[in-house]
Amino acid sequence: MVPQWRYQVRFDVNDSALAESIRRKVQEPALAQLFDVLARHHATPKSQFDAFSEYVTVAEERGVEGYPLYHWTKATIEDLEKKKKYLKSFTLYVDNSEVYTKEIADSLESDLQPLATSGLIARISKYDTNPANNPQPPQRSSEQG
Repeated sequence: MVPQWRYQVRFDVNDSALAESIRRKVQEPALAQLFDVLARHHATPKSQFDAFSEYVTVAEERGVEGYPLYHWTKATIEDLEKKKKYLKSFTLYVDNSEVYTKEIADSLESDLQPLATSGLIARISKYDTNPANNPQPPQRSSEQG
């Protein structure tokens, strides 16, 4: 049986002000087409920075030893250049799910493409859950603290 990988679509914008409006879900004319596409797909954008910040908060509340990417993630959100980058990078959740079928991801990616052509979106990426295609969390040795 062939595994049914799940997929995720992400996009980046160049404009910091528009990124902030997307984060706050501010309905402004420049974003109308984007929000129309997202509504059609029941998709919600979450900035990578916000996702990283939530991960760090949860890890600190529950104990960082159970969160293998904690130190990397915390260092990332505290680095000003990386913060600027990740504030403009968004993961799309569909029906509140972080990953979804290939058909949904393909359709979403296709409908976002005109926004990349128009310049609103700088880059669209699609990822799958196949471990061979994704970096795995670093292994921690018992000497690390």
